[in-house]
Amino acid sequence: MSRQRHVQTAMIVVVLVILVLLTFYPFVFMIMTSLKSLKQYYANFWLPAWPVHLENYAQAWQAIAPYMLNSIVVTVASTIGVVFVSCLAAFAFARMTFPGRELLYYLVIFLLMVPAVLSLVPTFLLIKNVGLMDTLWALILPYIAAGQVLAIFIMRSFFASLPEELFEAARIDGAGEIWVFFNIAVPLVRPVLVTIAILQVLSSWNDYLWPFLVIKSDSLKTLVVGLVSFQGRFGTDYGPLMAGYAIASVPLLILFLVAMRSFIEGLSQGALKA
Repeated sequence: MSRQRHVQTAMIVVVLVILVLLTFYPFVFMIMTSLKSLKQYYANFWLPAWPVHLENYAQAWQAIAPYMLNSIVVTVASTIGVVFVSCLAAFAFARMTFPGRELLYYLVIFLLMVPAVLSLVPTFLLIKNVGLMDTLWALILPYIAAGQVLAIFIMRSFFASLPEELFEAARIDGAGEIWVFFNIAVPLVRPVLVTIAILQVLSSWNDYLWPFLVIKSDSLKTLVVGLVSFQGRFGTDYGPLMAGYAIASVPLLILFLVAMRSFIEGLSQGALKA
């Protein structure tokens, strides 16, 4: 029986190792390819090659730097907007009483059931009619509108779970709702705010379809759209292309490493809440 258990454990370990290799090999392949010339790429497709070509990164950076700046502006602005707006809305739904509160909350949550593709055409027509086409606002405002729905749903439960005695004590001491919100409620749900911010950053940074539809000027393209045009510009020169993809992944990697502890803490609080 013990031998059979060891065999099962060994099989599980082997399967897990294979899955890990399959998961990480595309990233390893990207780094290897980014250091190859076109000749080395065809001669050593699966394996590293020598000498390495670091100039691919300089070439890629020169091409995608403007696109990365646009992505940073859009991502930072939309993330701040989502966190701020959803935090205010969730606090109002959780801690305040006003006519139609529950109905309005369920109408907001109902939007979670609507596939994003169904709102693509109405949102496009709205952006076009208000004159925001081919501007960064055409990206920022829809990202805020779309991202706040899930954020409100997550944060309302956290605000509702906070002890009412904390707020009552502050109000007795003369604190207003704004002071209570910023000095009591927000610090207590900070890990959740970080989790929502990271999710919004990933959504905005990696989006391709919406920027492709509303941005036509090359100077306003985001990084993901710019990488596609970069691919066409360099044809089959995969070294600079993969270097561009590697550079594009660096900001997200840095963000996750910096905010990893708060992100995991926010997920853990959500698990305990559930």
